Order: sequence, then C-alpha cells, then structure tokens
Amino acid sequence: MKAMILAAGVGERLWPLTLYTPKVLLPIAGTPLIEHIILWLKSHGISEIAINVHHLANQVMNDLDDGDHLGVNIVYSVEEDLLGSAGGVKKMASYLGDSFVVVCGDIYTDFNLSEMIALHQKKRAIATLALFEADKPWEMGIVNMNDEGLITGFVEKPPRGTQRGNLANGGVYVLNKQIFGYIPGESCCDFGHNVFPELAKRKLPIYGYLIKDDDYLIDIGTIENYEKVNNASR
Repeated sequence: MKAMILAAGVGERLWPLTLYTPKVLLPIAGTPLIEHIILWLKSHGISEIAINVHHLANQVMNDLDDGDHLGVNIVYSVEEDLLGSAGGVKKMASYLGDSFVVVCGDIYTDFNLSEMIALHQKKRAIATLALFEADKPWEMGIVNMNDEGLITGFVEKPPRGTQRGNLANGGVYVLNKQIFGYIPGESCCDFGHNVFPELAKRKLPIYGYLIKDDDYLIDIGTIENYEKVNNASR
C-alpha cells in the first residue's frame, strides 16, 4: 500500500512561522513534522510515498530528496495552482493504486494505522476516516456515525451551538480507487467540503475509525496547537 502526504498548503493559520518555512518542515522536538509522519507510515509498512507541494516547494523537496535517508521512496506532485485535498490526490491516481492512505501534512499522531487499514478492508469501504472526540467541534469537520461505524452525515466546521456530536475528522484517510469517481477532474476539490458529504448523502460505504483514548492525534495547524505539541515533547 502507498500513501500520499498533503503538503501543498500555505499554512496561513501559522503565520508568521510559515512565511519562510513550509508548515510540514516546522520542527517537532527538533525533527520536521513531515519526517514524523513519514516514519509513522514506515512503521506500518508503508514506504512508497507521494507528497504534493506548492508553497516553498523547493524547501520540502530539498529537505526530503528521494527519501532514501529515511528508508522510503518519495515522489513529488508539484501544484502550480492549489488543487485542494481531493484534487491533489486525484492528480496522483495512477501512482496510488487500488487502496492507499492519505495524511494531511499538519497531523501529528501515533495511532494504530495498521488496525485502521484492516477495518477498511474488512468493511470493503470506499473511504475510512480516522476520527477523534473534539473539544471544540465547531472548529472541525464533524461526522455522524451509526453503531456499525458507517458515517451517515458530514458537516465541515458547523457553527458553534449547531453541531450534532463531537466526532471529528482527524485528517487521515484510507481510500479505495473508487473514490476518484467522485472527484471532478483535476480541479480544486476538497474531501471535507465536497467528497465525503457526497458519499454520505449517497449512503455509500464510508466508515469511521475512532482512535483510542491513549493514542494522540493533533492538528498542529495553529500557533496554539503547535506550541502545545512542542511543549509536550520536551
């Protein structure tokens, strides 16, 4: 199985840190965030990795090169114009194969990806999303899920006070190639805003994997969260 790390974003929520440094190269305990992601993927048997780049792309490519020093093989997808999370993945469809993992480049985590992949295969899902219980659900993509783990609804950042539940999209997906049929062209398209809600609306097999209480998963995409992760890593 291959993986794709989404690393093209500008990282506006992290300004001024990301004005001259790509978000994925910000250090966590002295090591660039994206290297933590790569080593996590590798620990679950994934060593073929695609990375899309846009903002300060050369810094990412120069830092990681072909991935040999990390024990993986890396290919790059350079986006002259941002394609969104889904559009960027569809551009790499011929590389990714039948089933693959997608990781947002601002995620810092240690949960059992192998267990999530096994669930995806057991359910024969089009998509399986890593979920966690959010303290501030209005800042997240929130899902509704039935007792079998089937996702029945998806709302991206519901207005405060209107959210139903607190299960949030963790930014790690296991996807089947069928997903490409629901991503239009190579245009700007987002999983959270466009693709996943459509799958749920059509009652297609899109499942949730709830990470365990003793695992961690945090989006370092804000100054507050970035500082929290670094302070905890000291």
